[in-house]
Amino acid sequence: MPRTVIFYRTAEGKCPVEEFLDSLESGAARKVTWTLKLLEDLPMVPSQFFKKLAGSDQIWECRVRFGSNAYRILCFFAGNSIIVLTHGFMKKSQKTPKAEIQKAESCRRDFLERRKRDE
Repeated sequence: MPRTVIFYRTAEGKCPVEEFLDSLESGAARKVTWTLKLLEDLPMVPSQFFKKLAGSDQIWECRVRFGSNAYRILCFFAGNSIIVLTHGFMKKSQKTPKAEIQKAESCRRDFLERRKRDE
């Protein structure tokens, strides 16, 4: 089943993933875009690119390596086939920082509440 990747937007219309992508140099941005395409196209995405975060509330990470840098875009599923990207960051340590996971969980709650309200 094909998946659709969408970018989370705040109630004010800000898009953290777009801001993150705009901050990357072009090679890294291309690699991130290529990886996001895998999420849409592959029935089974290899865990080197996409993995559920342990100890999180339904948060997944899209994993991108470019040069010596590791980039992460956190996301969640909205239904079976929609992946909502919350925000991205450069990973500097082994563990994904708690604050980043909490930020993604907050975006997830906001997205699901607003979607329910709009139905």
